[in-house]
Amino acid sequence: MSKPDTPADAQPACPARVVVGYLRRDGWAVPVYGEPTPAASTGPAAPPAPSVASEPAGTNPHFTRLGGVAVIEQLVERFYALMDSLPEAATIRAMHGPNLAPVREVLVRYLTEWTGGPQVYSAERGHPRLRRKHLPFAIGQAERDAWMRCMTQALDDVVADPELKHQLTRAFAKTADFIRNDKGSSHDHHPR
Repeated sequence: MSKPDTPADAQPACPARVVVGYLRRDGWAVPVYGEPTPAASTGPAAPPAPSVASEPAGTNPHFTRLGGVAVIEQLVERFYALMDSLPEAATIRAMHGPNLAPVREVLVRYLTEWTGGPQVYSAERGHPRLRRKHLPFAIGQAERDAWMRCMTQALDDVVADPELKHQLTRAFAKTADFIRNDKGSSHDHHPR
């Protein structure tokens, strides 16, 4: 029986699903389904990237407190230098290509928006969908901890404000744990 305001032959709305990537499982490529990414010119504006604070990006003070894009660029440069040099980061470094310049630029744009700065990441790349974008990589506790080791040291080396450093470290730790995709993680939506 249909609702009074719905024609009897109308199909219920069904969100479009597309293959957004593949996982390797037992020698097979298993498709990962998700929402289609709207084209920047034809679809609605992408939602802004999640921010370090729970407030909307326009009221998130971290970007200004941090020192803007110049300090974010220093933070990202230091982070990837540590990833290149720390033995405990070798596994996560191997997940990247030989040229880190493109991922540096993306991380600068993401962190600019994440800390409350201009929405340069979302305008260019849409919603970050961090967990989905990291699904092709095996990310467990060791990878999370290696990433956090590099970021924590980069924060220590670049950020002078201890309160801000603490806030950013807590937010990074929450995000890094969210990206984990190993069995037993608290958000094991996509088992391997």
